[in-house]
Amino acid sequence: MRPFGLQGAVMVCGTASNSGKSLLVAGLCRLLARQGVAVAPFKGQNMSLNSVVTVEGAEIGRAQGAQAEAAGVEPEVAMNPILLKPTSDRRSQVVVMGRPWRVLDAAQYHAAKAQLRGVVLDALAALRERFEVVVLEGAGSPAEINLLDHDLVNLGLAAAAGVPAVLVGDIDRGGVFAHLFGTVALLPAPLRARVRGFVINKLRGDPALLADAPAELARRLRIAALGVVPWLEGVAVDAEDSLALPTVGEWAGPGHESADALDVAVVRLPRISNFTDLDALAAEPQVALRWVGHPAELGSPDLVVLPGTKATVADLSWLRARRLDAALVGALASGSPPAVLGICGGFQMLGRQIEDPLGVEAEPGSVEGLGLLDVVTTFEADKRTLRRAGLELGSGLAVAGYEIHHGVPRPSAEPAWFELADGIGGTEAEGVADPGRAVYGTSLHGVLENDAFRARWLASVAARRGKPFSPSPVPFAEVRRRRVDAVADACEVHLDLGALWAIVAEGARR
Repeated sequence: MRPFGLQGAVMVCGTASNSGKSLLVAGLCRLLARQGVAVAPFKGQNMSLNSVVTVEGAEIGRAQGAQAEAAGVEPEVAMNPILLKPTSDRRSQVVVMGRPWRVLDAAQYHAAKAQLRGVVLDALAALRERFEVVVLEGAGSPAEINLLDHDLVNLGLAAAAGVPAVLVGDIDRGGVFAHLFGTVALLPAPLRARVRGFVINKLRGDPALLADAPAELARRLRIAALGVVPWLEGVAVDAEDSLALPTVGEWAGPGHESADALDVAVVRLPRISNFTDLDALAAEPQVALRWVGHPAELGSPDLVVLPGTKATVADLSWLRARRLDAALVGALASGSPPAVLGICGGFQMLGRQIEDPLGVEAEPGSVEGLGLLDVVTTFEADKRTLRRAGLELGSGLAVAGYEIHHGVPRPSAEPAWFELADGIGGTEAEGVADPGRAVYGTSLHGVLENDAFRARWLASVAARRGKPFSPSPVPFAEVRRRRVDAVADACEVHLDLGALWAIVAEGARR
C-alpha cells in the first residue's frame, strides 16, 4: 500500500535487546523511501561501541548511519544525539551531539539525564520539521521500571514528543507472547497508551502454527497485531552491540563452505568496537571468518585480525592473560606464518608502546605493546572523528573510510600504508604496511569496504599462503543494499501496512 501524503512518526520498541528493532527501523525507512516518502531514523540515546562519522565530523551510532543509508539520506548528528560508549562494566564515555562530553558511571549519567532531555527533544524536533516521517528506535526494553524516570529513548520520550509506538518481540528466543504481554503490563498507564500495535519477529517455520494466538494477544492488550516477520538469514544491518556477533568458534558468512577459503581468525576482544569493519570480509565467498578467544582456537589461520576496541590497554591486558599474545607471536615464528591486520585499537596493540599520560582511557601511564610494528601510540584529550579518503601507497588504489580515536599511532620508520587527504589541501601518511612480514595496521575504519583494495590485498594474503583467491563479483555496497531491501520486502509482505501507516499518522506534528 502506497502511503500517499503520509506524515507523522512512530517509535519501534522491543521486548529486549537484539529483538530486531534496528533491522525493522532500517526496513521501514527503506520501504518508505522507495515509496517516495522523505523519512529519517532517530534514536535519542544509543549505547554502542559501533559508531560512524557524519560529514560534519560528528560521531553517531553505526546503526543510525545504516538506517539513514536505508532512507536514502546522509547520516547526521540529530539522528543520534546521545551515544554511550562503555569504557568498562560501570562507566561510559557520553557523546553528546557527536562530541565527547563526559565519562560517567550509571548513577552519574542517570543524574545528568534531566539536563540532556532538551538536547534529545530538540534534535527530534529538528528532524520532524524537515522530514515527512521519522522512525524512532527504542533501546533494550521500554518496561525497565528502574529507568522510567528521565527516559531519553523509549516511551517516556515518545510521550513527550507525542509519538505512538509499536512493540517488537523476538519469537526465536521463545516465550514471545509472554514477553509482549508482560512488557505492556509493566508499563504505567500513560506509557501503555503509547503502544498501538505489536510485531512478532524472527519466525522460523510456518506462521500458521501460531494459529489465533496473535489475534488473542491483540484482544487482551487492546492493540493491533501488525504481523509476523520471518527469520531473514544473512541480512544483518550494522548491528549495535556484540549480542549480534557470532559466539567464539562460530563462522560468519558462507565462506567456510569453500575448501580453498582464506581462514581469517578475528580476536573477539571484550570491548570490541566497530566490528562491522569485518562485514565486508565475511561477505566474501572465499573468506572463512571465525571468532577466537583462546590460544587453542587460533589454529593455523591465513590472516589474524585485531579489531577496534574502546579500551585498548584493558583489552591488551586480557589478550596477555589469555596468552593469545604468545600464540600470535608463535604463529608468526612458524614455518607458515599468517598475515596480521590491526584496525584502530588493534593497530595500537601491534606497536611497541602505548602511552596515556593524561589518563584518557586508563590510569595515566605507559604499557608495552606487542612489538610487531615500530609504532608508539599516545592518547590525547581530543578525539579524532573524521571521514578520510586517499590512496593505498604502492598500488595507487582509492580507499575511503573514517577515523574515531583518542590514541594517535606514530610510526618510527616503517612504511606508511595509505596517503590520505588532510582536509586542508594536502595529504598525510596513515597506517603501516610491512608486506615482507605481512603485518599491517591502520586507524581507518571501513577500509575493507573498498572493493578494489580489498580484492588486491586479500589476493596478496592468499598468494603468500599458496592459495588462489577470487573476489566476490558483487560490490559490498550492493550486498548492503540487497540486505536492507530484503528487510523492506519482508515488511511490505508480512506487515499490515494500512494499520501501520495509520499509527504513523497519529504521530503527525500538531
